[in-house]
Amino acid sequence: MKTLLLSAAAVVAALGAAFALAPRNDVRTEVMIDAPPTKVWSVLTDGAAYPEWNPFIVAMKGTPEVGATLENTMQPAGGSAMTFRPTVLAAEKDRELRWLGRLVFPRIFDGEHYFLLEETATGTRLVHGEAFRGVLLWAIDTNRFRADFERMNAALKARAEG
Repeated sequence: MKTLLLSAAAVVAALGAAFALAPRNDVRTEVMIDAPPTKVWSVLTDGAAYPEWNPFIVAMKGTPEVGATLENTMQPAGGSAMTFRPTVLAAEKDRELRWLGRLVFPRIFDGEHYFLLEETATGTRLVHGEAFRGVLLWAIDTNRFRADFERMNAALKARAEG
């Protein structure tokens, strides 16, 4: 019995350490858009129109406001579509949209996705990225999403400038 308890305690300690020391990886992209932040924001937050222009996040349901839960469907290039339900962390009009998506429990596979809009002399500098964290990062290369982010950036630019 004592051996079983010690083994269970060792497993719990190992799992705790794995979750506490979960790896992290950031993917960050940016694009210059010849449109004001108000226009970029209106395209970015109009989830009903995503199927018309967005090649990566092909559907977004819900209201992008702090505390809300969205229902997003993403279609990575060469992969299967998947739906996730992130919680909106920031929704500062014309400046920042940020949400946190999780796979089941914290630190298994978390993604804090963000869009930062910065006004420039000629339009908007959009920084689009995601901070990933979780034990599954030992098995998943999140840099594969970079091309998807860049495809979305190009489509958002075309939509806002059009």
